[in-house]
Amino acid sequence: MDRVMRVVPLLSFLCIASITLSLCNGNLNVPCQQNERQTLLMFKKDLNDSSNLLSSWVAEGDCCTWTGVACDNLTGHVRELHLAGYFDEEIGELHILGGKVNRFLLNLKHLTYLDLSYNDFGGGQFPSFLGSLKGLRYLNLSDAGFNGTVPHQLGNLSSLRYLDLSWNFGSKVENLEWLSSLSQLKHLGMTLVDLTNASHWLQVNTLPSLLVELHLQDCELYHMPSGIANLTSLKVLDLSGNHFNSTIPQVNTLPSLLVELHLSACELYHMPSGIANLTSLKVLDLFDNYFNSTIPQWLYSLNHLESLHLSSNDFHGEISSSLGNLTALVDLSLSDNQLEGEIPNSLGNLCKLTSFGLSSNNFRGRVSEIFESLSSCSFGQIDSLQLSDNNFSGHLSDQLRIFKNLRNLRLSNNSISGPIPMSLGNLSCLQYLSIDHNSFEGVVSEVHFTNLTRLSTFHANENSLTLKTSPDWVPPFQLSTLSLSSWRLDPSQLPAWLQSQKHLSYLNMSGTGISGTIPAWLWNISSAEDGPEIIMDLSRNQLSGKVPNIASTHWLDDFNPPEVVILLGSNQFNGSLPLVSSAVIALDLSNSSFSGTLSHFFCDRSDVPKNLRVLLLDNNLLTGEIPDCLLHWPNLTVVNLENNNLTGKIPSSIGDLLSLQSLHLRNNNLSGELPVCLQNCRKLMSLDLRANKFVGSIPIWFGQSLVVLILRSNMFQGTIPDELCSLTKLQILDLAHNNLSGTIPRCFQKLSSMATKFSSEEAPSIEFIISHAYIYQFSKSYTENAVFVAKGREVKYGTVLRLVASLDLSRNMLFGEIPEELTNLINLQTLNLSNNLLTGRIPSKIGDMGALESLDLSVNQLSGEISPSISNLTFLNHLNLSYNNLTGQIPKSTQLQSFDFSSYAGNKLCGPPLEERCSTNEAMPPVGDEKHSEGHLLEDGGFYLSLGLGFAFGFWVVLGSLLSNVPWSNAFSQFQNRIVKKFYAAIVERY
Repeated sequence: MDRVMRVVPLLSFLCIASITLSLCNGNLNVPCQQNERQTLLMFKKDLNDSSNLLSSWVAEGDCCTWTGVACDNLTGHVRELHLAGYFDEEIGELHILGGKVNRFLLNLKHLTYLDLSYNDFGGGQFPSFLGSLKGLRYLNLSDAGFNGTVPHQLGNLSSLRYLDLSWNFGSKVENLEWLSSLSQLKHLGMTLVDLTNASHWLQVNTLPSLLVELHLQDCELYHMPSGIANLTSLKVLDLSGNHFNSTIPQVNTLPSLLVELHLSACELYHMPSGIANLTSLKVLDLFDNYFNSTIPQWLYSLNHLESLHLSSNDFHGEISSSLGNLTALVDLSLSDNQLEGEIPNSLGNLCKLTSFGLSSNNFRGRVSEIFESLSSCSFGQIDSLQLSDNNFSGHLSDQLRIFKNLRNLRLSNNSISGPIPMSLGNLSCLQYLSIDHNSFEGVVSEVHFTNLTRLSTFHANENSLTLKTSPDWVPPFQLSTLSLSSWRLDPSQLPAWLQSQKHLSYLNMSGTGISGTIPAWLWNISSAEDGPEIIMDLSRNQLSGKVPNIASTHWLDDFNPPEVVILLGSNQFNGSLPLVSSAVIALDLSNSSFSGTLSHFFCDRSDVPKNLRVLLLDNNLLTGEIPDCLLHWPNLTVVNLENNNLTGKIPSSIGDLLSLQSLHLRNNNLSGELPVCLQNCRKLMSLDLRANKFVGSIPIWFGQSLVVLILRSNMFQGTIPDELCSLTKLQILDLAHNNLSGTIPRCFQKLSSMATKFSSEEAPSIEFIISHAYIYQFSKSYTENAVFVAKGREVKYGTVLRLVASLDLSRNMLFGEIPEELTNLINLQTLNLSNNLLTGRIPSKIGDMGALESLDLSVNQLSGEISPSISNLTFLNHLNLSYNNLTGQIPKSTQLQSFDFSSYAGNKLCGPPLEERCSTNEAMPPVGDEKHSEGHLLEDGGFYLSLGLGFAFGFWVVLGSLLSNVPWSNAFSQFQNRIVKKFYAAIVERY
């Protein structure tokens, strides 16, 4: 019996040991509970699983073996659900869940861990029922596509250690009282949750005291949450993207054990000095604030720092040699500041450095010295070196060869000269290389690329380099970006090795002097898989012959078609225009010798509708009419057909271009009246019809978006309609060289863009969005340009066009006085009213137009004295008041006396710069007498005026039959206008 009693404990011990051993080895394999398997299947039923993330969730089998499910080994209860979405880089596919999060999850009574992050639940509300899963210790709903108010029921999860609600756009909280109940919480993530309504609570309440990580990035906070300093366990604090300004107290308000502190883009104007006490700090991110100071000396004492981001802060001054104290630094970014001087040699002490960013500062010195400092101990692990946009000079040396792990090297926009060392070819890890806008010279050969098998981006524009390769060379790399603008190629033809590049999405060989023809294979070196945009720039070369149709089967993708930009301007192409694929969004074929008509191009019905947005065909030899086929091109935003030989009328289908913002047709032979359907183009900002043969009156239906309106050198007649005064965005109005009559509208003062002073920052942009895709090498917008007469000569404005305001009504038949209201246009820089029939005085408040740089009132019948206020025009550098009836002394100012005497010729003026001296007692005609004289002219000169007009009328009647011929009619119309002008001038001169 005793033996039996001794055996029982032994068996019990062995049994317990066996169970324990089985548990440790995970060998019990208790299957999941039947009801919980059914719960999971019901939960899956409401999910959208197009990527088959849950393909293992089937009706039969053990649910504990399903993807993302973890069970208790003893009981088989479901304890954890790992259902985060992810991107499979190997196959390039996104695996995410969508649909609805079903309440069936409440049946999982033993659930402690739930991860639904990185999915897309379509902007639905946060599931409030999750607050009933009281066993949860881990809940991650970040970046899951939820929206709306964060449910207060989450406060019931008293066992929660980890809560992340970040990156759900449009999410917010009404209050945070529920947060007080989560006393066990160690990780809280609420990035992008709008805490505006809870900001007061954060000031008067404390956060859970056990917090180790707190992420409140972009939460619309204006004050730091109170009691942060009391979170004695806090190691990671991220408050980036809030609006603290200077509200962060300077000392002793940050937990002393912080290891990571992120305060980027917080609108800070002062460095929080309390950071100096954070001696355990390893990561400090102060990117994008407004410190505008030198880098504080105490920063160099934080010798545990591994990552220091101080970019975009307006720091100035030099880097202290104390930089060498930060020996733990791995990542150092000082880009986009105003730092200057040379880089201290103590940089060589940073033996753990892998990433070093100094771009966009004013540093100077020899670039070789930086490589020399880094070569002392850190060359083995440096993988990113960014020195672009500084004043570095000198040569690159063969020292480059020891930086074997260099992956990213950026040297753009410096003054580095000399040849490219051949040792560049040894950098087998190099992926990104930019050396553009320097003074490199010499030959780059195949040897320079020997081992660059990983190179994908090569920017080298604007250097004096020559690329010399053999005709059969096959590069070791596969590039996505190649930019060699202004190089020379040897041989000077499009390189055949480009055919070996299968993923080239950006090619720039503009201005390289290449000749020959464009091969058909060129369009096939890029495909839809290579990115959202494909850009090819071969402009400013000597390419010739016909351009093959711009289309490729590689661009076809029903789900994600690329946006293709083709820039072939300023070459020597000839023949007819090529047809284009619907994938092309911008096409530049300007400044060549294309000929033939536009019909086959615009009327091509294959692959319609076309997606082209920018079309530049200016300065060619195109003839014929603009075809009435524009309906197939609904996305056209910018159309430039100027300087061709086009004839006929503007087609009515122009009204189908509802996205049109810029239309240039200047210097053609187009005729007829402007089609009324043009009023459908409500987005039109720039219209240039100069130097054609358009007739009729100035339309009154122009859209409110117009900024530039140039109708110069046509045959428009009638009066200037008052409706133009409603175009408040108008900055350039040029109606010169037409047959317009009547008076200058007084309502021009309503042209607010001419009447309002703008700073360069406030001035409205004249840019047209042509692509919403992002690519570093190409602007997403097209900047408008305009050519108009200013200061007596033609001027072309591009990027600064938004800052220009001009009014030109010259060479018409306008009469009456210059309205005093015109002087309200205080933003006007150019005013030309010359060669009209204007009378009366120069407006007394002309000096109010302080922005005027060019003023031309010549060849009119203006009388009286020059208004003294004209002396206030301190920016005036072109003035022409010649051939009027002006009298008296020329007002004195630095500007007015600096002009040539020709500016005042043909008047009765005196004083400098004229040789005619003014008598001290010369009596100027009183204003009242002058008005009486003008009235006498109207009274006694009526007979002569009627006589002149009667003669003109009779002349029309006698020669009516001649005028039925249109060319004779146009010539005679201009002749008749000159006759009437002379008659009127003779009458005014006589009386």
